[in-house]
Amino acid sequence: MIDKSKIKKVLLLGSGALKIGEAGEFDYSGSQALKAIREEGICTVLVNPNIATVQTSEGIADEIYFLPVTPYFVEKVIEKERPDGILLAFGGQTALNCGVELYRSGVLEKYGVEVLGTPVQAIMDTEDRELFVRKLDEINVKTIQSQAVETIEEARKAARELGYPVIIRAAYALGGLGSGFCDDEDELDILCQKAFSFSPQVLVEKSLKGWKEVEYEVVRDRFDNCITVCNMENFDPLGIHTGESIVIAPSQTLTNSEYHKLRELAIRIIRHIGIVGECNVQYALDPDSEDYRVIEVNARLSRSSALASKATGYPLAFVAAKLGLGYGLFDLKNSVTQTTSAFFEPALDYVVCKIPRWDLGKFHGVSRQLGSSMKSVGEVMAIGRTFEEAIQKGLRMIGQGMHGFVENKELVIPDIDKALNEPTDSRIFVISKAFRQGYTVDKIHELTKIDRWFLEKLYGIVTLAEEMESLDKLEDLSPALLAEAKLRGFSDFQVARAVLSPDPTGMEDAAGQVRALRKKLGIVPVVKRIDTLAAEYPAQTNYLYLTYSGDRHDIAYAHDDRSVVVLGSGAYRIGSSVEFDWCGVNALDTIRKEGYRSVMINYNPETVSTDYDVTDRLYFDELTFERVMDILELEDPHGVIVSTGGQIPNNLAVRLAEQQVPILGTSAQSIDNAEDRHKFSAMLDRLGIDQPRWRELSSMDDIDGFVSEVGYPVLVRPSYVLSGAAMNVCSNDEELHRFLELAANVSKQHPVVVSQFIEHAKEVEMDAVARDGEIVAYAISEHIEFAGVHSGDATIQFPAQKLYVETVRRIKRISREIARALNISGPFNIQFLAKGNDIKVIECNLRASRSFPFVSKVL
Repeated sequence: MIDKSKIKKVLLLGSGALKIGEAGEFDYSGSQALKAIREEGICTVLVNPNIATVQTSEGIADEIYFLPVTPYFVEKVIEKERPDGILLAFGGQTALNCGVELYRSGVLEKYGVEVLGTPVQAIMDTEDRELFVRKLDEINVKTIQSQAVETIEEARKAARELGYPVIIRAAYALGGLGSGFCDDEDELDILCQKAFSFSPQVLVEKSLKGWKEVEYEVVRDRFDNCITVCNMENFDPLGIHTGESIVIAPSQTLTNSEYHKLRELAIRIIRHIGIVGECNVQYALDPDSEDYRVIEVNARLSRSSALASKATGYPLAFVAAKLGLGYGLFDLKNSVTQTTSAFFEPALDYVVCKIPRWDLGKFHGVSRQLGSSMKSVGEVMAIGRTFEEAIQKGLRMIGQGMHGFVENKELVIPDIDKALNEPTDSRIFVISKAFRQGYTVDKIHELTKIDRWFLEKLYGIVTLAEEMESLDKLEDLSPALLAEAKLRGFSDFQVARAVLSPDPTGMEDAAGQVRALRKKLGIVPVVKRIDTLAAEYPAQTNYLYLTYSGDRHDIAYAHDDRSVVVLGSGAYRIGSSVEFDWCGVNALDTIRKEGYRSVMINYNPETVSTDYDVTDRLYFDELTFERVMDILELEDPHGVIVSTGGQIPNNLAVRLAEQQVPILGTSAQSIDNAEDRHKFSAMLDRLGIDQPRWRELSSMDDIDGFVSEVGYPVLVRPSYVLSGAAMNVCSNDEELHRFLELAANVSKQHPVVVSQFIEHAKEVEMDAVARDGEIVAYAISEHIEFAGVHSGDATIQFPAQKLYVETVRRIKRISREIARALNISGPFNIQFLAKGNDIKVIECNLRASRSFPFVSKVL
């Protein structure tokens, strides 16, 4: 038993670099755990080489080691720091595997380090499939029939005994790495070769494709007290990795009897295994009977637990860390509500919907099919009072060209049956298309095995859209129909598209007309507070969302000019992830220190910025123009910060400024002058600053003439995009014409520029902050690869090692001129090409960049 008074120093293992299946959720859970331990006056040591995370910032842990999370380096840290205890559950699979290795090799025993929370034996019991099955057999809990094998021959034999179809999984792997379904021996051979390349042990198990997948998050203390914090249900049936699935909390289609049966089993399982802290239990549930199988138990915080924390307002990581120190649930308060004990099971009076975000379009030749191996790079969480409201919100949040569930006319699907049967990253939009083409709920259910309840609700959204599409003008839209559309999660944009069907250039005006109409009719959203108690007890949380199902706000607005709103960065995607979370959290901290009320708008459940105590008010809601304006009209803020959340807030700047919203820092006009390739290039020409020769796309003849002047290769660049989307180097006419078409599709109403591509040039970056056009702090870093490798894919060194003194002098001079010309106040980033002493400017972003946390921490 742990004696709290003897623990003076605790080591926490992080999860290292962000990767698929291990992303911001471990920054969030690790930061929360560190807070909980420091509160006890215990010294904390963190090992995590990820420089972009909040947890590696000053003030979160007492000592931070930017070292690999591997047994060799962690042992060196233990030898130097001599901690009394170690936490393994807050750094994903990376920390767990490292901790088990340290335990097995006797390192922890050698230095007298105690594992806090779940004992290592219990971790091994859940990670090793054979031990796991044996352990659950002891209490008569059913698991999926499976056999652990170590050769392909054994795998074939196991598959013949179990009967096809089977699923192959690699043991001790993350995000379903190396797993998949096989219908015959040929498929089995291919998959096994892949799985054995990741792990010495492979599991062959009976496939239960088509069963429901349900998860429970459970908390247990050392006195054997247990509660279930959240139950979640996958929209997709078993067969799609839970990280690839749309997830709904609380479950909507379980009967009372199924819900309580699985809840009771979850508690029985974690008591028997001996978990201390938090874990999640995943089930397969037969939709036609109450038959179930336990898929797995994660003896650590997982991606689902970050979601469960945010969905219920129960700080799982914080509570788990305290329980690891030996507290009982009855000793702790729920720090979100401040009124209930941590022993109180959350009750929800709202629906939460998590939707994954993929970026498969960035990769050539990648299969878009979803299965048991995870491919998504981020996720969003939407809150509403109805399932329809939550799912439509969520589909807008993932920001992949769709505006809710009503299908995009441009989506071309040659074979709908096949698309429904073999899920891809656009499956939900395929369902919408199928309804439009007359498919029934039963037919779609048969092809997808998605529960009819969900399909009925989605069908309702389509029929409502069709009703609006039958109208000719806004005057025909009755107040009742408009109110109904808002209850079902339709945005002003969607309503405008349905009723007015304007051409793309007039979309913003049309949405504005709908907005004006609904405000005139008094159809406006209300702000609701997540109190986790379904309003049974009073609770003062600052955790808010907007909905049309309600008649009054849960909070009172003071209009005291003290709020400063920070716009977040939305879902993680390639090119926008944890570093913008770090920038946002730093902005929130500064706002508080300056005596203002900090307000965050963001909808990413993996981040620290959406944690309940990082900001004075958290709106877990959309970052669309419509929703941001709804919130700003209520908050009436002193100002809005658009420069710390990456591309999404940046793209809103001009439209917010048109509505007289006070934007703090650089003006929207300047942001537009830097983002619009044409305006920016023209400004550089005026200033006499060198840049690669360029031409704006006006006609093909024009471009062909330009190319014959400068010669290939040339670079095609759209405006207002993130991480080089649709930016390509072209070496011949065929490529040029193909890539121009692609860029024009991405850039829509913004210009596309073709510029000369300079080979064998060095790329240099300037990250800086200016005030009224004068630079106050800067960092110059140098890429190791030649220009042409995107800065997010390049190896960067800071401080620069191989730049001429004259080059640095010129870069500083040009940066000063640009800062003055754009009158920058706030963060910015300029990318340069250097060849000899010739300096050319590539681009300038008037916002914090991905390298901000890196240069800040090095400095």
